[in-house]
Amino acid sequence: MPRFVVEADGGSRGNPGPAGYGAVVLDPASGETLAERAEYIGVATNNVAEYKGLIAGLTAARDLASDAEVLVRMDSKLVVEQMSGRWKIKHPDMKPLAAEAGRILPRAQVTYEWIPRERNKHADRLANEAMDAGKRGEQWEPSASSAALAAPSAPLAPSGPPGDAAAGAAAARAALAAARGGTDAAAARGIAGADTLFGAPTAGPGGAGTAPATLLAEPGAADQGRTAPAVATATSSAGGQGWGPAMGAPATFVLLRHGETALTPQKRFSGSGGSDPELSPAGRRQAAAVAEALAARGTVQTVISSPLLRCRETARAVADRLGLDVTVEQGLREVDFGAWEGLTFAEVQERFPDDLQAWLDSPKAAPTGGGESFAAATRRISATRDRLLAAHAGRTVLLVTHVTPVKILVRLALGAPPESLFRMELSAASLSAVAYYADGNASVRLLNDTAHLR
Repeated sequence: MPRFVVEADGGSRGNPGPAGYGAVVLDPASGETLAERAEYIGVATNNVAEYKGLIAGLTAARDLASDAEVLVRMDSKLVVEQMSGRWKIKHPDMKPLAAEAGRILPRAQVTYEWIPRERNKHADRLANEAMDAGKRGEQWEPSASSAALAAPSAPLAPSGPPGDAAAGAAAARAALAAARGGTDAAAARGIAGADTLFGAPTAGPGGAGTAPATLLAEPGAADQGRTAPAVATATSSAGGQGWGPAMGAPATFVLLRHGETALTPQKRFSGSGGSDPELSPAGRRQAAAVAEALAARGTVQTVISSPLLRCRETARAVADRLGLDVTVEQGLREVDFGAWEGLTFAEVQERFPDDLQAWLDSPKAAPTGGGESFAAATRRISATRDRLLAAHAGRTVLLVTHVTPVKILVRLALGAPPESLFRMELSAASLSAVAYYADGNASVRLLNDTAHLR
């Protein structure tokens, strides 16, 4: 029986707005591109476009071999769960599309699997090419690069970090083996690397057992219109244990900095010891936009917020969109900046130059007037992290918090020194994420781009 991997995606620039889909059929043994499909479909929602992409991908696979065993890989949790039969289909626009997809091939021949967006770049690129063509009043046609990919014996295009091109076929083989219930150790190891939220780690100087930090290129025009553009991915390997097939599902903390307040654009110190400002109109718009972005990803299961008002308002906007409750966690509060609250950096430098310099030089130094040092904040946030990890093993949890807690969680996951806190920039309403594995590994994903939230 022939075996194919179908990767499909859809997007809408406005949700609803100008929309398109892309789909690719791959040979799991070689990674060869066997077929590509893409189309501009006019004004539609993301979910409609994603279903259209699925239908196109399944149809292309059937046209190649009607008796094929097909693994469908998509970054739409909604489509994967609905087509797998685990979620009910309630929306009237989705029901006929799901029924159409289900009729293309016998149900026993098709298996569905969710993958993170960065593992679905081929289909994502095709969808964006189709939307770009529609904007020009044209129909999508394969580009020169697409034609080269479709040529016989063409290798699978890299969809992960640099150096991961060879992993494409292995990941496809591994995922298909898992869908068939295979027990091959190499296949299982491929799944452990490829199917995490953050993609497969690259092999470093120490071989496959290491997971060095890897930066991805800034997303280009092909990524415009998507809700969560990835900027950088890094993985750390605590204790040198490496990646293995028995790690199990990680606990994933999606880290959301609150939306803007009146103090944010003025770059004033705003901690837990100040006026506790509410969201500004811009901050409320950011909270609503990030709520839509997270709803589209469909992975968050729990929402936990800092007790400060700006976080609780941001968390409520997201939780209401996701149909979840908000739990308040005191340990996620911002640092108390003492007498510096409400001041700009220049004002602090003018009024408290010695205290500021000491604070910059040592994590043990506290802001003037009884503020909280970074060392003390790290102990508090580490304890909070451990408590939440124990309570939410294997789950995806949204933590709505502040600049300092996010930076500390990222620093600890990467094993970076304390001074790295001053080398990170975190925009209002930006997203980051840390996945914590049972073997001590942590994988960090930085999105940190709010251009689409304004």
